[in-house]
Amino acid sequence: MLSRLFPRRAPDPEPLPQPNAQLALGALLVRVALADRQYRAAEIGQIDKILARTFDLKPLEAAKLRASCEALERHAPGTPEFAEILREEVPYEDRKALADAMWSVALVDGERDASEEIQLIAIETALGLSDTDIAVARATALGRYARP
Repeated sequence: MLSRLFPRRAPDPEPLPQPNAQLALGALLVRVALADRQYRAAEIGQIDKILARTFDLKPLEAAKLRASCEALERHAPGTPEFAEILREEVPYEDRKALADAMWSVALVDGERDASEEIQLIAIETALGLSDTDIAVARATALGRYARP
């Protein structure tokens, strides 16, 4: 009876972690996957693979990092802020590789979506990639993930 009169307050949510290169990359990968308003298992798996490979993580560690990135993506700053972290911490050549990884997330489900492509171009531009490198990343990804 007392519990009905004095219900327990829900605990305060955990504060979001301060974005670093790992979290910024993961949040941008999640943002690309969510751009078409569908978050498919293939995209989640691809994000986990990218995080594991990029940061030398075990599968469970990559999944936990992705979960943190999902929360951060929902409540954190916009694309320019994440991209700025990556511009400051990641060399240009590696940022080009990140663009390739982001394209793989967008295309892993076998579908091209205009909203994902627009999100990708915005991210690549915010990462400071040249128009030529953006075009090459797009062409490479479309060639690699084109349906037969």
